[in-house]
Amino acid sequence: MDKITKQFKNIFIRYTILILSALPNLFLFYFIFTPLTVYPVYFLISLFFESSLMGDIILVKGIPIEIIRACVAGSAYYLLFILNLSTPGIKTRKRIKMILLSFAALLFLNIIRIFLLSIMLITDSTSLFDITHMLFWYILSVAFVLGIWFLEVKLFKIKQIPIYSDLKFIYNNASLKKSKKSKSANKN
Repeated sequence: MDKITKQFKNIFIRYTILILSALPNLFLFYFIFTPLTVYPVYFLISLFFESSLMGDIILVKGIPIEIIRACVAGSAYYLLFILNLSTPGIKTRKRIKMILLSFAALLFLNIIRIFLLSIMLITDSTSLFDITHMLFWYILSVAFVLGIWFLEVKLFKIKQIPIYSDLKFIYNNASLKKSKKSKSANKN
């Protein structure tokens, strides 16, 4: 198998994994990261307040703190997964390290975020909670993902651009482009 065929096969495999991992409705990400988010948040809260856990709801001082799908941020994990898998030229071992690092960093930041927001809610800072929650939701969640990705680019010395580098390779090696070059060469 020549180098170009291997690269096409690699692209096909990476994007197939991306598509399959999103089905159905990012289930895999929520299945894995919901308990990895809920239990540490519950543990941290229980260090400071008497609390109980019922499913995905932490009850503190009669205040229910429900950790819903949006709190778990499965789509943010998926975006990091997309950035990692849609970047060509990364060896498997390095790619696995990158994915694990990005997921661990996002998980850590997300647990801290939910814990801090929970503390605000428990300590009657409702107006501050609403503003902070919206700030986290609209701005910092995107900043977390981009920050983690740029950190990985620097740490792992990534030179390729996600998706774009694959599209450029496909375009440069497309049979239509080659046939156009052949026709123009034959005219000369």
